[in-house]
Amino acid sequence: MRFNLNWKPFKLFYGWLIVGACFFITLYMGGAIYYGFTAFFEPIANEFGWTYTQISFAASLRGLEMGLFAPFIGILVDRWGPRRLIFSGVVITSLALILLSQTASLHMFYGVFILMAIGVSACASTVLMTAVANWFRKKIGIANGIVACGYGFSGLLILAIVKLIDMYGWRMAVDVLGIGMLVICLPLSLLVRHKPEQYGYLPDGEVGSISTLSKALDSAQTVDVNFKPKQALKSRSFWRIALVLASQHMIVNAVVTHVMPYLGTVSVARTKSKLVASAIPLMSIVGRLGLGWLGDRFDKRRLMASAFAMMVFGLLCFGCTSAIDTWLLVPFLILFGIGYGGISALRPSLVREFFGRSNFGTIFGLIIGIIMLWGIAGPLLAGFAFDNWGSYKAIWFVFAGLATAAGLVIATTSPM
Repeated sequence: MRFNLNWKPFKLFYGWLIVGACFFITLYMGGAIYYGFTAFFEPIANEFGWTYTQISFAASLRGLEMGLFAPFIGILVDRWGPRRLIFSGVVITSLALILLSQTASLHMFYGVFILMAIGVSACASTVLMTAVANWFRKKIGIANGIVACGYGFSGLLILAIVKLIDMYGWRMAVDVLGIGMLVICLPLSLLVRHKPEQYGYLPDGEVGSISTLSKALDSAQTVDVNFKPKQALKSRSFWRIALVLASQHMIVNAVVTHVMPYLGTVSVARTKSKLVASAIPLMSIVGRLGLGWLGDRFDKRRLMASAFAMMVFGLLCFGCTSAIDTWLLVPFLILFGIGYGGISALRPSLVREFFGRSNFGTIFGLIIGIIMLWGIAGPLLAGFAFDNWGSYKAIWFVFAGLATAAGLVIATTSPM
């Protein structure tokens, strides 16, 4: 079924509407599912008496399931397009949130997070970034940077989530988030389309004969970059990129999951720790937009290596934070936020640059799968460190070393 997407009277390329829709979906998903989880950590632990490791395992389990589904989702989005997947994913995720409010046991808690992982897999990173990558070529860096900023602005939702928990309890707060998912994200999913050529457009809104320019574009990709999934899997560059990005995700996953519990252990009040938790994604906006824009102009590998260096120094400040030295949270927020935000914005454009557009969804899905599977270790390691050592500090220094290694690897990775 074809739709009339002629927006020429407004001189607006439809791809930017897709960017806008993906931005707001990302914003809500990031706040409700990813960054907002840290606010539920202590209320759940207080009610059920579960250890931090047990609660952290739910976040890791969500990452495990998303990792297993990501390659499959990548194949589906290349074949079916993103709209049906996003619509279905939003419905499943909303259902999972509502069921989470009814949790009565640890097994049910884990089961709900598995269902949530299925839903998020269908309407998050792989699907949204593939939708944008299909509509942009020259401006893919800034387009993906804008979408990635949704995760940054999702930090604002943490303040609302904490307020909801304080006023009505964590169960009611989860119900509200589930209903909000349907009200906000379902209509936005209907705006997303697959490839611009199907609707009379070319990537970036270029003007010309679609048949002629499309053939020229395909020809250029055949000469330059047009990898099939099997070819990508056999390349050393694929695995270097995947492991580097997986390391970044593992570190970020640990920090955003445990930031409020960690700050509580160093005597930082919950009213302040919620502001820090909100500021982490908000500060990442600078990196997402800035490095996304720079990635269209300069070597993405060097930019990513620089972003890892910022993460390293931010983690060192985070690990040295105490009740007396809370000022260290300022450089932590600036360096860590900009660093990981920039890497997140550069991730899809780097993959497209290395492996092309034709099979982007499948290849990107494979990388996201590896990222998610690797990333499950982050929250678990942080929770294990606290449960066994009584402190988080050592694990932040270990992660700083890992970020250093990742930056060196990506700086020396060459395209095939």
